[in-house]
Amino acid sequence: QVQLVESGGGLVQAGGSLRLSCAASGTISRINNMGWYRQAPGKQRELVATITSGGTTNAADSVKGRFTISRDNAKNTVSLQMNSAKPEDTAIYYCRVFIMPKVYWGQGTQVTVSS
Repeated sequence: QVQLVESGGGLVQAGGSLRLSCAASGTISRINNMGWYRQAPGKQRELVATITSGGTTNAADSVKGRFTISRDNAKNTVSLQMNSAKPEDTAIYYCRVFIMPKVYWGQGTQVTVSS
């Protein structure tokens, strides 16, 4: 069994920064892709950014140049550095981890960006 614990959410003013972290624990052999997704009220969950075990990253166009995803393979953690935050970034952010053959989701952490 794998558990994901997210931290770092909260309230930030527009233009500010926030850092989200997600730690995986439990029976873990090898973590493949890790990523962050978000869901705003009334909207579908959407991809924010992903990172492979080799460090290749992918990000949604809406966050490119502002958000940076990183991971620490030794600690089984993934982080999301959010800079230049915008009100439209307000959402619940979910950590997602793929450990073959299953996908695991965190419980979500609220991020609110005030204008």
